[in-house]
Amino acid sequence: MDIFYTVASFFAKGGVFMYPILLVAAVAAAIAVERYVTLTRLVVKNRRAWTQLEPTVTNGDFDKAREMASKDDSAVSRLLSVGLARQGAVRRADDIEKAMRGSMMEIIPHVEKRTHYLATLANIATLLGLLGTVSGLIHAFTSVATANPAEKANLLAASISEAMNCTAFGLMTAVPILVLHALLQTKTVELISGLETAAVKFLTVISDRQAARTQSRLELAPTAHAA
Repeated sequence: MDIFYTVASFFAKGGVFMYPILLVAAVAAAIAVERYVTLTRLVVKNRRAWTQLEPTVTNGDFDKAREMASKDDSAVSRLLSVGLARQGAVRRADDIEKAMRGSMMEIIPHVEKRTHYLATLANIATLLGLLGTVSGLIHAFTSVATANPAEKANLLAASISEAMNCTAFGLMTAVPILVLHALLQTKTVELISGLETAAVKFLTVISDRQAARTQSRLELAPTAHAA
């Protein structure tokens, strides 16, 4: 209970700008929780899907891989579905790569959405804390200027306490938000890197198979000519 009263007293003495900082903290917490849960689910689903698809793609069984990818809603399955569809239609690695790059440009914004708001909210919390500090100092000097000499010390101390509490709360809000932003950025980069790795491995298989077919044609051409 002592901790509760200490926190309540700290908040009450911080002035009116404590409320918008608290609102910023609540919004940032909601975004962080939603992003963390979403990104964690995406990473798990992508790993599971790629674990199932990789052997099939590596073995060149594209029909089976196409069927497996169409039944899964993970990001890596959607990405490979685009490549597999082009592989069955055009069989050119450049066209497949362009199609998959376009799919990546559609997937990445959904992966990165709302995470950048955390950096903005951290800056807002810091600025609100500084604004509360300025407001508290203005209130302090205004109170001292019109107060009785006996009350000046108490009024000045109370107003400066308001200013410092607001600054402290702003910083206490901004620092964890920045840490959460960094953690979520790391998970986002991990997810995007996984998608890029899957795309590169798929394109490598396609290129190797095309190179093998080309080599086979070159080896058969002299034989056919001699015949």
